[in-house]
Amino acid sequence: MPEAPVVLYERRGPVAYVTMNRPRYRNAQNSAMTYALDDAFHRAADDPEVRVVVLAGAGEHFSAGHDIGTPERDAHLPFERRAGLWWDHSGRAGAEPRFARESEVYPGMCRRRRELPKPVIASVHGACNFAHPWAMPPRIAKEFLYTGDRMTARRAYEVGMVNRVVERDVPATATDLPALRIAEMPGFGPALTKRAVNQAEDLQGLHTGMDSVFGLHHLAHAHNAETAADSLGGMNVSAMKSAATKSAAMKSAALKEANG
Repeated sequence: MPEAPVVLYERRGPVAYVTMNRPRYRNAQNSAMTYALDDAFHRAADDPEVRVVVLAGAGEHFSAGHDIGTPERDAHLPFERRAGLWWDHSGRAGAEPRFARESEVYPGMCRRRRELPKPVIASVHGACNFAHPWAMPPRIAKEFLYTGDRMTARRAYEVGMVNRVVERDVPATATDLPALRIAEMPGFGPALTKRAVNQAEDLQGLHTGMDSVFGLHHLAHAHNAETAADSLGGMNVSAMKSAATKSAAMKSAALKEANG
């Protein structure tokens, strides 16, 4: 039986539905998924019938983020490069393979998606990872990243990370209705609007901020290479779960003490 594609694509009327499809691993994004997403967004961009794109995740979670430890992690494999001019990373040594690959799949691919000249709506549920000071206030971003605590959907709405919150059992119309409403607009208008807002964010430092963080990200890789068994993931999955369990237990104990 052939394996299911890691990204599903369906067009219904003027809306293209792009669905990450690794539910067994909480839709952790390996290279195969990253490039398949790029294919899907290109397909939507090239289709004149598509006015809006909806990005979703199959299963119980939207996406746990980058793949740092599933059996299908493929960071060592070569892929056709599209988002930059760095050379093939496979077979290289030291920091070079990580920097070459991630220049393509992280800032390169993410910027291509951000600059897609059609509105994109993220239909998020469960796990997701988007904690930077342009998605939420800086103090909230620091708290979220320092503690590693989970944030409820309601809290994400309160700090401006998401636009709307609906119940899990609400039909997909919660996403369909705004997508179809936007799709009624002439395509060039939303494209220019999106570009204008993106440029405003870049003037506020988003582009250069992400570049600087990418450098710190690679410093963390170098640290992991010196201190841990895995330069990409740092702590393994069991260690992260143990740390999260310990943090939750400490938080619960503190609340009990505070409440007498």
